[in-house]
Amino acid sequence: MELKWLEDFTTLAQTLSFSRAAEERNVTQSAFSRRIKQLEVWLGVTLVSRATFPAELTREGRTFLPVAQETIRNFYATRDALRPHKNDQTLTFSALHTLTVTFFPEWLNSVAKRLSGIRSRLSPDKGGIEDNIGTLVDGEADFLLTYAHPAVPFLLDSKLFPYCVLGTERVIPVCRADAGVQTLDAAIESGEPVPYLSYGDFSFFGVALSKHFAARPTFTRRIVHENTISIGLKTMALAGWGLAWLPESLIRQELAEGSLIRASDDPAWDLEAQIRIYRHAATGRPIVEAFWQAIRSG
Repeated sequence: MELKWLEDFTTLAQTLSFSRAAEERNVTQSAFSRRIKQLEVWLGVTLVSRATFPAELTREGRTFLPVAQETIRNFYATRDALRPHKNDQTLTFSALHTLTVTFFPEWLNSVAKRLSGIRSRLSPDKGGIEDNIGTLVDGEADFLLTYAHPAVPFLLDSKLFPYCVLGTERVIPVCRADAGVQTLDAAIESGEPVPYLSYGDFSFFGVALSKHFAARPTFTRRIVHENTISIGLKTMALAGWGLAWLPESLIRQELAEGSLIRASDDPAWDLEAQIRIYRHAATGRPIVEAFWQAIRSG
């Protein structure tokens, strides 16, 4: 059972609308409905009648509502009592795993030249887009470091969650030179399926690439491995398992050495994404404000 399920349920109880509640919780309606269902499965009862409009709580839902509300209050009260907010100078970042390796260390070093005494903590990559966003929305992190692309919906209100663009990243199709894997260009010409290393359906690059493929010539992909983390796909590509789209900053050395090669001569297959940092506008800790100003002044 997850705390966000309880928060979803109490929001739904207030709005009696799945669409409005999903909007308030900054998730898609399908994801919101899935989380309510997960809560019902965990409890073993139906909490919401879906046969009426607006939605209605069942008898079990009305009984459970005050329990959920009290649980949420107790959880946050306990957290607040345990956290030394006023004296804590640590900045917590939620970041995509690849960015923690390729971008975060040097970028944070550059910010530290304008704001000394930075102490940082990294929250692990949750894998899915909405789960990573949730770390910022739910107050688990002060900042969210992520990629952004027009094809990938980002369900954050820019007034509540402002952002800065820190740079760009190019994601390119690659494969191992001596693995016997068809290049992308050869696969398009032959029509034969190419072994494909996939990000899955719900990660950032998984969503972005599915939209990217839809706008390009068709080629048949045979998924041989799935991993939401680029470094994991990189190791599989180096082992000769198939074709992968990888951030260029992650594979510069391999491209220079020739252990990985571009799988297409057509740059239109490349995907360019922004690197953004988001914050919660309601966060009032002085160290968070000072860090944000240091980013903006850079």
